[in-house]
Amino acid sequence: MNKKTLVIGASLKPERYSNIAISKLKSNNHDVVAYGLKTGIIKDVNIDTDLIDYKDLDTVTLYLNPSRQEAYYNYIVGLNPKRVIFNPGTENPEFYKILKENNIAYEAACTLVLLSTNQY
Repeated sequence: MNKKTLVIGASLKPERYSNIAISKLKSNNHDVVAYGLKTGIIKDVNIDTDLIDYKDLDTVTLYLNPSRQEAYYNYIVGLNPKRVIFNPGTENPEFYKILKENNIAYEAACTLVLLSTNQY
């Protein structure tokens, strides 16, 4: 099942987990959009540097540490994804509460592990 996913914190560096996640999401036939600080392309996915009002998102997967997430709370809630994945190092109980108040599911998990175990 295709789950349109927004990767926030996308990096052009191939060793970064956000970069690996974009590649794995694409190879698992998910539609992927990405937001990062630098424009570029990973596996035919453009990294946007503007906050775009993406439609029909299933998942937002975060690769930003909690101290940098606050600036994106309203943006992510406004996108109304079905869920937000907090990858290792991004766990944020303050944001969990906001998501819960807005009826958006969240999980502290690793996107790469979820993909590799068919739990995505």
